[in-house]
Amino acid sequence: MSTQDASYRGPPRIEGAAPNILVVRAPYYREVVDRLTDGAIGVLHEVGAKFDTLDVAGAFELPQVIRIALRGRHSYDGFLALGCVIRGETDHYEHICREAMGGLMRVALQYGIALGTGLLTVDTLDQAMARSSRRGPNKGAEAAGAVLLQIAAARRFGAA
Repeated sequence: MSTQDASYRGPPRIEGAAPNILVVRAPYYREVVDRLTDGAIGVLHEVGAKFDTLDVAGAFELPQVIRIALRGRHSYDGFLALGCVIRGETDHYEHICREAMGGLMRVALQYGIALGTGLLTVDTLDQAMARSSRRGPNKGAEAAGAVLLQIAAARRFGAA
């Protein structure tokens, strides 16, 4: 995220080892998701975080793959979900948004994971581009900040 954005206060201070994050991307709208990813990675680099990225077919698969990662051996302190769903002419948008966002919340609560959600749910591509700006507000950067805050809290409370 650009330091020119007045709302950006920088990433939180993370005690202990550099956090390790799995960034799960649904790049159906590749340019938007690449911009979200760039914003997120900028924030992760600021704290020296390590990260892996994994692309999935679409937003619907974001919570599923995070759950699959949790079933296997992993060393992730947190997860970051990035994607974009743009409203179309059918009710498909409502179903995908509801299930993807609900699935992310369920997996986060059920397994007590730190999760940053940068899944844009917008009406137009212009709205998505505005929320994934390279010089201003970037929801990927905000989601990275959110997962880092959760990791900091987990470490504070001895839950990490």
